[in-house]
Amino acid sequence: MLRSEIIDDPAAFEALAPRWRELWAHSRTATPFQSPAWLVPWWRAFAPGELATIAVWRGDDLVGLAPLYLEHATCGSRLLPVGISLSDYLDVLCCPGIEAAVAAVIADRVLAINWSQWILPDLPAGAAGLTIAHPALEADQPVDHHAACPVLPIAGDDALAVCIPARRRRQLRRAHNAARRRGCVSIIPAQADLKAFFDHLIRLHGARWAGRGDGVLADPAAEEFHRQALPMLAAQGLVRCWLVAIDDAIVGAYYGFHHRHRAYAYLGGFDPAYAEESPGAILIGHAIAEAAREGAREFDFLRGQESYKYGWGAVDQWTMRKVWTRSMAR
Repeated sequence: MLRSEIIDDPAAFEALAPRWRELWAHSRTATPFQSPAWLVPWWRAFAPGELATIAVWRGDDLVGLAPLYLEHATCGSRLLPVGISLSDYLDVLCCPGIEAAVAAVIADRVLAINWSQWILPDLPAGAAGLTIAHPALEADQPVDHHAACPVLPIAGDDALAVCIPARRRRQLRRAHNAARRRGCVSIIPAQADLKAFFDHLIRLHGARWAGRGDGVLADPAAEEFHRQALPMLAAQGLVRCWLVAIDDAIVGAYYGFHHRHRAYAYLGGFDPAYAEESPGAILIGHAIAEAAREGAREFDFLRGQESYKYGWGAVDQWTMRKVWTRSMAR
């Protein structure tokens, strides 16, 4: 017997984190972007509407979770996923083996919320959210492609030699040689001092995007979100962060994740004064090699079709978008 509730209180939302973490750890389609370590800080930093999260229980066990909120406007209320915009993948969480039953309970419960449109973007292939259906929910349009996430298949300890195109390997060798000509090169694991790492990332990301929109970290709320999320993600073993130094100068930063058999390249920055040494490419090459060493089978460059991703050999994988309106025939 499954029961559901709507959580609209931020304190109750945060108190759900221990059970939520257990459900996330077992959910087949979970990524780091559905973990409480990511979404609880997101809500603290942004809180752009009214919480309307649906929790599904079997006895005392949390077996389903749809982290949602209401965005109110004069034209009506939209039901949106917590984490939208900064999260490259979104989905509901379901206990394995009862996904269909949980999706049905979520679909039924969502009708108790006063909304005019429900949007689930950035759903990866196989997402539990794609199975949600109800006679009182009308799809605005067929499920369609939403965003491209270029992904590089990797395998073996020598992934750079086997999986990366020859042209990119040559460019990477030139970058290493140029960096060594300029000084002593070191790649520094940053998990031990995440505050110092993030300070460097803020500086380098800002330098990289100066005059071109200033980058996502120019938003104080986004900076605060990441400062809260980073230690929580690290405590779950999800964070992979490195800095690259030439002599005493920190010239590049890489911020990514590793979960199950997939690595995620989330954000980076480099000092434009060292553009000839390509510190960003040096860090991506290092991240790919480390991901393969840890047993990753895919290196996900995440949302966006920037040309450099395809230079590494990545191929588009598409997320999906599902939009519902209420049916008048209940």
